[in-house]
Amino acid sequence: MSGTSSPEAVKKLLENMQGDLRGLSLECRKKFPPVKEAAESGIIKVKTIAARNTDILAALKENSSEVVQPFLMGCGTKEPKITQLCLAAIQRLMSHEVVSEAAAGNIINMLWQLMENSLEELKLLQTVLVLLTTNTVVHDEALSKAIVLCFRLHFTKDNITNNTAAATVRQVVTVVFERVVAEDERYKDTVDQPVAVQGNSNRRSVSTLKPCAKDAYMLFQDLCQLVNADAPYWLVGMTEMTRTFGLELLESVLNDFPQVFLQHQEFSFLLKERVCPLVIKLFSPNIKFRQGSSTSSSPAPVEKPYFPICMRLLRVVSVLIKQFYSLLVTECEIFLSLLVKFLDADKPQWLRAVAVESIHRLCVQPQLLRSFCQSYDMKQHSTKVFRDIVNALGSFIQSLFLVPSTGNTSVMPNQTGGNASGNTGSAQTNPGVLGMGGGATVLPAFEYRGTWIPILNVTVQGSAKATYGTIACLSCFHFFSLEMLDKVEPPTIPEGYAMSVAFHCLLDLVRGITTMIEGELGEAETVSQSTTETTSLPAQSSEQQDLQSVSDQTEKELVSRAVWEEMVNACWCGLLAALSLLLDASTDEAATENILKAELTMAALCGRLGLVTSRDAFITAICKGSLPPHYALTVLNNTTAALSSKSYSIQGQNVQMISPSSESHQQVVAVGQPLALQPQGTVMLTSKNIQCMRTLLNLAHCHGAVLGTSWQLVLATLQHLVWILGLKPGVGGALKPGRAVEGPSTVLTTAVMTDLPVISNILSRLFESSQYLDDVSLHHLINALCSLSLEAMDMAYGNNKEPSLFAVAKLLETGLVNMHRIEILWRPLTGHLLEVCQHPNSRMREWGAEALTSLIKAGLTFSHDPPLSQNQRLQLLLLNPLKELSNISHPDIRIKQLECVLQILQSQGDSLGPGWPLVLGVMGAIRSDQGESLIRTAFQCLQLVVTDFLPTMPCTCLQIVVEVAGSFGLHNQELNISLTSIGLLWNISDYFFQRGEIIEKELNKEEAVLQKQAEEKGVMLNRPFHPAPPFDCLWLCLYAKLGELCVDPRPAVRKSAGQTLFSTIGAHGTLLQHSTWHTVIWKVLFHLLDRVRESSTTADKEKIESGGGNILIHHSRDTAEKQWAETWVLTLAGVARIFNTRRYLLQPLGDFSQAWDVLLDHIQSAALSKNNEVSLAALKSFQEILQIVSPVRDSEKPDTPPAINVSVPVVVGTTTATSLGRSFMRTDSIGERIGRYNGSEPPVITDEIEDLNLWWAAWNSWYRIGSESTRPPITCDKLTFIPSQPFLTALIQIFPALYQHIKTGFSMDDLQKLGVILHGAVSVPISSDASPFILPSYTEAVLTSLQEAVLTALDVLQKAICVGSESMQIMYPAIFDQLLAFVEFSCKPPQYGQLETKHIANAKYNQIQLFAPAEWVALNYVPFAERSLEVVVDLYQKTACHKAVVTEKVLQNIIKTLRIPLSLKYSCPSESTWKLAVSSLLKVLSIGLPVARQHASSGKFDSMWPELANTFEDFLFTKSTPPDNLSIQEFQKNESIDVEVVQLISTEILPYANFIPKEFVGQIMTMLNKGSIHSQSSSFTEAEIDIRMREEFSKVCFETLLQFSFSNKVTTPQEGYISRMALSVLLKRSQDVLHRYIEDERLSGKCPLPRQQVTEIIFVLKAVSTLIDSLKKTQPENVDANTWAQVIALYPTLVECITCSSSEVCSALKEALVPFKDFMHPPASKEPVAGIKNDYISSNFVIEDPDLQAGIITAALCVQNICLRLGMSLHDQ
Repeated sequence: MSGTSSPEAVKKLLENMQGDLRGLSLECRKKFPPVKEAAESGIIKVKTIAARNTDILAALKENSSEVVQPFLMGCGTKEPKITQLCLAAIQRLMSHEVVSEAAAGNIINMLWQLMENSLEELKLLQTVLVLLTTNTVVHDEALSKAIVLCFRLHFTKDNITNNTAAATVRQVVTVVFERVVAEDERYKDTVDQPVAVQGNSNRRSVSTLKPCAKDAYMLFQDLCQLVNADAPYWLVGMTEMTRTFGLELLESVLNDFPQVFLQHQEFSFLLKERVCPLVIKLFSPNIKFRQGSSTSSSPAPVEKPYFPICMRLLRVVSVLIKQFYSLLVTECEIFLSLLVKFLDADKPQWLRAVAVESIHRLCVQPQLLRSFCQSYDMKQHSTKVFRDIVNALGSFIQSLFLVPSTGNTSVMPNQTGGNASGNTGSAQTNPGVLGMGGGATVLPAFEYRGTWIPILNVTVQGSAKATYGTIACLSCFHFFSLEMLDKVEPPTIPEGYAMSVAFHCLLDLVRGITTMIEGELGEAETVSQSTTETTSLPAQSSEQQDLQSVSDQTEKELVSRAVWEEMVNACWCGLLAALSLLLDASTDEAATENILKAELTMAALCGRLGLVTSRDAFITAICKGSLPPHYALTVLNNTTAALSSKSYSIQGQNVQMISPSSESHQQVVAVGQPLALQPQGTVMLTSKNIQCMRTLLNLAHCHGAVLGTSWQLVLATLQHLVWILGLKPGVGGALKPGRAVEGPSTVLTTAVMTDLPVISNILSRLFESSQYLDDVSLHHLINALCSLSLEAMDMAYGNNKEPSLFAVAKLLETGLVNMHRIEILWRPLTGHLLEVCQHPNSRMREWGAEALTSLIKAGLTFSHDPPLSQNQRLQLLLLNPLKELSNISHPDIRIKQLECVLQILQSQGDSLGPGWPLVLGVMGAIRSDQGESLIRTAFQCLQLVVTDFLPTMPCTCLQIVVEVAGSFGLHNQELNISLTSIGLLWNISDYFFQRGEIIEKELNKEEAVLQKQAEEKGVMLNRPFHPAPPFDCLWLCLYAKLGELCVDPRPAVRKSAGQTLFSTIGAHGTLLQHSTWHTVIWKVLFHLLDRVRESSTTADKEKIESGGGNILIHHSRDTAEKQWAETWVLTLAGVARIFNTRRYLLQPLGDFSQAWDVLLDHIQSAALSKNNEVSLAALKSFQEILQIVSPVRDSEKPDTPPAINVSVPVVVGTTTATSLGRSFMRTDSIGERIGRYNGSEPPVITDEIEDLNLWWAAWNSWYRIGSESTRPPITCDKLTFIPSQPFLTALIQIFPALYQHIKTGFSMDDLQKLGVILHGAVSVPISSDASPFILPSYTEAVLTSLQEAVLTALDVLQKAICVGSESMQIMYPAIFDQLLAFVEFSCKPPQYGQLETKHIANAKYNQIQLFAPAEWVALNYVPFAERSLEVVVDLYQKTACHKAVVTEKVLQNIIKTLRIPLSLKYSCPSESTWKLAVSSLLKVLSIGLPVARQHASSGKFDSMWPELANTFEDFLFTKSTPPDNLSIQEFQKNESIDVEVVQLISTEILPYANFIPKEFVGQIMTMLNKGSIHSQSSSFTEAEIDIRMREEFSKVCFETLLQFSFSNKVTTPQEGYISRMALSVLLKRSQDVLHRYIEDERLSGKCPLPRQQVTEIIFVLKAVSTLIDSLKKTQPENVDANTWAQVIALYPTLVECITCSSSEVCSALKEALVPFKDFMHPPASKEPVAGIKNDYISSNFVIEDPDLQAGIITAALCVQNICLRLGMSLHDQ
């Protein structure tokens, strides 16, 4: 039970009532008897009620009119005491709620009268209040009357009454509306159909409203009427009303009971129709007013804004906007626009202050702001209200700085503050500093370009105090303008007040928006995470992305997001402009902190919403604040380039981005070098810069996930700050205070010095916290660091200054803390660090390498999940950058790389597993040009691997080890390393040998896996030397690598590698599969031979002075060519040896014959090289492979020949030689031979045929070597290469051995080829330098070894032909031809092309000139030619009768050849030659002439006879003269040789004239004739003449001539022909000599003719006389007429000789003429000639020819005359 209705309370009430009535009765007893009576009857009434009713209170209430009546009458007395008593009693009744409606009406009427009589005004007010508050019985007019009563009392003269009445009115108005609330509560369950509010028609009848609501409605409507200065509808009786009071009442109702207006359409209508127009109307003076130049302090005229009204209007507007925004969207737009306008600079200061306070009230309501944004800013054609509000605040703040109000720059009023704070030592005297007894207190203030504005601590409803902390200040103000309801005049605005409120507006706005949006964002993310089960939101980290894909989102979320974005987009420009300005102007740490916090939260919010531009703008502002003023403008140009292009225009507001002022009054805490390409002086950091830096760090640390691309700005700024502060990176990338390289330019105060470790720590923590970022954000961070690093790299180009290592150090730090998810950032991270490692600046490079290697080592040691051993891909990923470092040429980087490898080997070597190829690749990537130390380090790693880790690594990596070891062999920096690496290869080969089985097993296993994978992919397995087995491939790689080293530029390496290669193949080759030998031969050995050959043929011929240092080089190795020659020799010998020793392995291979051909080709190339050492060695290798003996198998020695299974064509087909060999389809083909073997001979086994194939290939190679090497050069100069004698000797010596294998098929063509080579070989001259060692002295008749070899070769051939088949013997003529060609060398040494050669005798004398260029010396061919001649004679003696010898005219060729030395005779180089030739001729003729006679009829020798005749002629009558020193004895010996020849003619030729052609006989006769008439050398002395006349020879000739001239035994016409010819020749010869003598005698005059001519004519004359005597003795029938004619024709010529002056001639002439006397006899009877004896006529000598007769007659007459002259007659004779 309530207190008033309890029995005790009722009892007490009754007692009190009775007491009150008794008291009234007593008071009125005298003056007012009616009252007394009423009181007494009242007592009875009360008692009666109490006695009769159980519910006394209800009964009292029923009868309240009667109960109250006495008291009302008492009030009517107007006696104060009575009135007070009555009012007290009435109040007691009312408080117990026992007053009925009627009684209440009576009470109010009574109160009204009292009011009109101005009685007990305060008590009246009290009574009304009690009446209305204790119950709800007062309604409608009664209520209206009560309210009017209070209003009227408010306007009395008494202040106390006024104020009490005002309070009562306020309370009553409140009560009225509280009743409505209670009424609504009562009826809330019954739903009424709301009736549409009618127009303005009848305002009194609001039929739809319940009673309380109707009262409230009428009251509110009348309040509006009253404020609008209109008559009230309901409050009848109002006499007076102030607008200010009305507005206050309106505001309180609107503020306290918004739900009434929102729930009842009638009330809403009032708002729209009455309140808003009223407000707008009342605002008009404020809108129109523009402040002039001066501000008056007098009350404002009507047209000016009136402060009390304006202030109250703004309060009302604040409430309307706050409470009824949803109802009054359009009206609020107007109100808000007005508020914004009131901030204009041309409005009065107080108005602006009030407006900014009002705006603050809105700023603390983020949901309201959100509504503004939705309703206005997001509508297409609406005012951007929210944007305008923010921008207006910005403009307002700017205007306060730009247009200072009076007094802003004056010294602050002397307000006392707390203790001094800040720097007491500051000497600045500016408006913000107060002298405080020896110290100074810096007031919190903003200062900008000379304008100083203090910051006041404003305490307001819903202020940001709790969020942003207290602002230290000296004076504290409440929001006063809107609270100054008692002020009529505008108050004086404290300096800084407006700025402080505006500042708070900004802070609260930011706080409200960010708190609201982030709260909603959080909820949305929670919902979205729970529905989509996603782990992270793209919106948190990536820019301009939707919160989630549209398909997964509800409409609500999309709308919410759009609103958030619009809110931020609308406000960020204005906020940023204002906050940036305030940040720049702030001199107070707390204010700065608040501004930075606001900027930070905005940046974070923009980031979360993905609004890149705005986020970047806020971050840029913080960044600019962190850096010195001028610095910021230049450095952030690049980072804000993107922002500068964006529009910062603020719609409807003239807001500029004000550039920071340079005149900072901040305390400088650090001075340092700017980070720039060309630093100009130093820059200073203030404490505010450091504060901004901390904020920046805080932003990055707490909101890294939303920074996105802004990391670039943040990190760039931090980098510059770190640089200015002189922080340098240390181990692990952490920054430590350090001194700049440029010098002591960094100066730090102690304050900042203590801060530095903290900053450094925060920086490290910032990057450590990157481990909590999502993957995308982490990538943004990495990208930003990389980008920053690139800028630092660009700046470091081209100078040696200390670069900024911030980015690199932080990349390292970030990598180290994100090791657990290193995969996602490894590639960009290491990719960039690799770029850094290539930078020209050594410091930067060094850090890049340090970072990279640290990350790799950390990555390998980190305990990943799953561990690296099970995650091969990650291990390879981690090691890959190590390999990439190999592409960088800087030695310092490579050293770091190799040191890292060494450390990895030492720590992780056993567990590298699949990482081995990369690690080995790093070692293998070292190039020769990268410096000795680098190579040494890498080699050290390799040695470690080979000695310790071969067993631990996968066998698949062994091949790489081989390649790497081989690559070190190829390095030319350090010979020892190369040689050691070849040793390592030997060690590796040993390892392969020892662990062969294990390796093979593992490799085969791996191979199977790879094969399967390849098959699945449908591709071929691709690896080197496929398809050899994997283990064999390993060996092949080793061989191939050694093969590469065999062609290294350095001789020592080549030699070592060559020896190792051939030793390895020799020692371990047996491990290889048989099929692999194919690869060894083709891909290793032949490939090596090719390369060696190529290098040798192109090697430099320049002389090398020394072998490095002081090592002298032997002359045999003093050019690259000579050094390569050694390699060629070694290689060729090695390959040949393998062919020899492994023949049993190689021969079964399918293509052994091709291999054989290629080997022969290499031998041929080497043999034909222009280097004597190589060529000779090639022939030695040739000899070595020719000594191969085919392995004989038992199966090949059958007792009975097996039947051959192979058809002939197949055998021939398969055994046809390749292009390098010769075709086997020769005349004596294998097919034919196999056919023949079907008889008794065993068949040819295919192997044998194969062998034959090989030997013929060898023959072809030998032939090519021979023909090429012996072919004369086309041009001749000093450099012409001539093969050496040892080479040629070796070449020819090969033939006999080779011939043994091919003799069965050796054909005529082959013989001719051989001949060409033999001829060429012996034709080759030798160098005069070498001649003393090869040639005997000229006088010794000795053969050189080459000549011996040539003759041996021919001898072998000759013997083989001898015992060979008939078909072989046709080769005899060719052998003769060859030997005869050699015979010719005796007189005509062979010319070697165009080469000029000297005779050996001349060359000897040049030996004295030590340095004269070598000449070419022709050999002494005489001994060789003579030996050859002996062989010819010997052979001819054996084969003269052979068919081929006869057919091929061998005898003729021999004669033809011998003719040369015989014709030269004394001109022969050697006297022995022609003598041997003569004796040989005689021997040959003695055998050959009988053969020739035997074949006379066949005509095979016809052409031989003229040749023989010419030979005799040339020899017997040689044109050469005997040497001067020839002795008489020698001459006679020589003459005896001539005589032998003539004797041969007379015994072997002329007797067989009938078998001999006439022409030949004629030639012989002419020759004998010539011999019979002597002519001698002109050089003989007179004394020798008789001896030197070759009289013996002459005699023999003549005798032979005459013997055959006058042979009486003519048995054949042929013999008679010889006689006639002999005579004819003799006579012709005599006639010629006589004619010439006569002619010479005539011309000589008196001079005697030469002695020899005189001698000649004498002999002729003697011969004539002998001839005539002989003719006379001959049978007449043997002398034909022509002979006689010729004899008689001599006569006139003889006659002419009689004029000669020589007595000797005359004597001989006389003897010659005497025989003619026998011709002077007369003829016979047939008219014989007169005077000629009949002796001749009897001999039937009848001359019938008239000419001859005439001649004889003439001759006779001449003889007569001569006789007369000589003084004798014919008859005397």
